Amino acid sequence: MERREFLAITSAAALEAGSRAAFPNFAQAAQSAALADFTIRIEPVSVELAPGRIVKTIGYNGTAPGPILRMREGKTISVEVINHTEVPELVHWHGQFVPSGVDGSAEEGTPAVPAHGRRRYTFTPRPAGTRWYHTHAMAGRNLHRGLYSGQFGFLIVEPSNSPGSYDQEVYLALHEWEPFYTNEEEEEEEAGCMRPDGARVELASYRAGASEMANGLEVGYHRFSINDKALGHGEPIRVKQGERVLMHLLNASATESRRIALPGHKFTVVALDGNRVAAQASVEVLEIGPAERVDAIVKMNQPGVWILGTTNDEDREGGMGVVVEYAGQNGAAQWVAPPKIAWDYTSFGKQEATPNPDETVHLIFKKIPGGKGGMNSWTINGKSYPQADPIVVHEGRRYRLIFDNQSDDAHPLHLHRHSFELTKVKGKSTSGVRKDTVMVKRDTQVEVDFVADNPGLSLLHCHQQLHMDFGFMTLVMYA
Repeated sequence: MERREFLAITSAAALEAGSRAAFPNFAQAAQSAALADFTIRIEPVSVELAPGRIVKTIGYNGTAPGPILRMREGKTISVEVINHTEVPELVHWHGQFVPSGVDGSAEEGTPAVPAHGRRRYTFTPRPAGTRWYHTHAMAGRNLHRGLYSGQFGFLIVEPSNSPGSYDQEVYLALHEWEPFYTNEEEEEEEAGCMRPDGARVELASYRAGASEMANGLEVGYHRFSINDKALGHGEPIRVKQGERVLMHLLNASATESRRIALPGHKFTVVALDGNRVAAQASVEVLEIGPAERVDAIVKMNQPGVWILGTTNDEDREGGMGVVVEYAGQNGAAQWVAPPKIAWDYTSFGKQEATPNPDETVHLIFKKIPGGKGGMNSWTINGKSYPQADPIVVHEGRRYRLIFDNQSDDAHPLHLHRHSFELTKVKGKSTSGVRKDTVMVKRDTQVEVDFVADNPGLSLLHCHQQLHMDFGFMTLVMYA
């Protein structure tokens, strides 16, 4: 049994006993739930992506994505979570500065919501911006759990003042469905594995040394959508010429990064991960890693019927897109491939120097290939969780983390309960870009600064479910 499963099960057992004591009858339980500001039911749902294309999964309140939760910054709220499934669950308030005990991470000590039980989360939402909530359960090899399911939704923390000029806003969550394991990449590598000196190495030799093993299993998907509909189904985004549309985009994928475009239009990025950017910039393509959010204003100045979607042709045609329809226009929705422009976080920052950190922590990420039929595992400074060394910090000090990706995969690094400022991306200095998740491309470095201002255990991990579940995480621990 994995350590994380053990924590979840033992927490669930304790909480279930407490739940029975706290709610001796259904009427009392119902009354308690009614007093909460929000109620989330974790339950089986059927998502009709298109007529006859129904996905059965686990979602929130009968839908996937779950309902948009709107909270006011600084106003304490309570959320009653009722688990109608057979397994313990966790709900994580991604991007929120909340205590460890309600953050929704077993590693931080948050108790699980027991199977057929309930748990109440009480916290004060902050900071304002586009956040989200999602399951933080370990999936392991089970492709029906974790973010492979439909357990996710937008969480909007509204500020006391919400400046901005736009005519309408839309919420777009990207997700893949019906995951499956594939070893195609592994078989290709196995068929032509070569040593640096040019000599061929057989699979048996790979198994002898982890660093030379063939790649393990990866995850593919059969179906794709934006929100709960595949491209061409459901209602289009209806706009008028001259309108300014604020788009909130969330990549709720378990594993996939996405490039998103709307032909003939530009995205003026105003916030990344819900945090206002230092410098607004207009781009033709958005690149969004798992768990990242982009808020962008699009001026509607190209009348027609267009497709907003992923630049990956196969996945867009498989459903990851939505129609944008101008008033008075009709006909088939059009797609035009955008130029291949590199995504650059520093476009949204300033060139000013950041303060010197009190301490610098160098974190090296590597992959241990799993071989045919196996699972890859991941290390931070040579160790996989739970053996990975924690990052010990002192309250009030500023820390610089060097994310040194020495693997052939990109990693969306997420720090719980804090935000961080990008200070260097691929050797290019920047400041003023604050995020809670950052994509670290293969064989590159990204440096970020954060202030240790929220005591308690905080999880740092790759937000790819497949990587997190197999070792890619550690804890930030206050001294």
